[in-house]
Amino acid sequence: MGMAEISPPVLVEATRGPEVECRHRGQIAVVDEGGAVRHHLGDPEVPVCLRSLAKPFQALPLITTGAARAFRLGPAELALMSGSLSGQDFQVEMVIEVLARLGLTPAVLQCGSHPPLHRPTAKTLEQSGDKPTPLHHTCAGKHASMLALCVHHGWPVENYLEMEHPVQQLIIKTLGEMVGVDPAAIPVALDGCGAPVFYLPLGKIAQGFARLAAAAPQSPEGELMAACLAHPRHIAGEGRLEAVIMEALPGRVFAKTGAEGGFALALAQEGLGVALKIEDGASRALGPASIEVLKQMGLLTPEAEKALAPWWRPGLRNHRRQEVGQIRPAFALAG
Repeated sequence: MGMAEISPPVLVEATRGPEVECRHRGQIAVVDEGGAVRHHLGDPEVPVCLRSLAKPFQALPLITTGAARAFRLGPAELALMSGSLSGQDFQVEMVIEVLARLGLTPAVLQCGSHPPLHRPTAKTLEQSGDKPTPLHHTCAGKHASMLALCVHHGWPVENYLEMEHPVQQLIIKTLGEMVGVDPAAIPVALDGCGAPVFYLPLGKIAQGFARLAAAAPQSPEGELMAACLAHPRHIAGEGRLEAVIMEALPGRVFAKTGAEGGFALALAQEGLGVALKIEDGASRALGPASIEVLKQMGLLTPEAEKALAPWWRPGLRNHRRQEVGQIRPAFALAG
């Protein structure tokens, strides 16, 4: 039986009363920029769909091609374009402003629409009788970055989501270079927003984030990493796990989530990347698993541990608001 056929280890448990009621299995890889696995749990070779873990690598060509400089995209905009947005007003306004610099209107966004992930914003929108627009989509920043690349190069904007389009070819080439994989060998699918998305071995995803973490400050990768570290709210939004982790460890960690149970960390001082995948896609397991990795690697200060406690071992409550159990990490990283 091959490694991929063996059940992954349990990463997170949900208790109810004295017993474990539910278990979330998954895999973790901690890798350096050269691809050496420093710690792991499960199989680092398991193929994982990056989903939004791809966003920093999709944004990187803005810097390498000169598009960021041409359109005056500073750290805040670069972070926004590397993030999964909550549809908060400040994020919507930034996307509108970036598109205006490109000479475009929001009508060009092809990401579709959904209610803002930020609940107060979604509630306000609903109460006003307004419908969500593509500007509220969690991938609006990423789509704006693709459009910036199109305008910078004189490429057509109408079909920017097609895999054959030069912007998507540039992105997959950039991703392949970051992780040392031939772009022709990277499986491609469609993301929730309609953009191409990619599969890589879990350890390769971690290596990509290690390349960001270990990059020289003046390099394109270092510039993107610094932008993301400086703007946690632009990477996600208020109260989102990535922002909470980054604010608890300022300047130390770039955290990024991906749909269906993916999560990655770029550890600035260590020059390491972490990637984890919850097998069943359960987002509730991401906080306990990712924060436990930081704990076991010795990165949690007492202040950070206190700030992150509600996400690390959250209590489970019933409909009468009684605490009936807990979601907790249940693993030890192997060397």
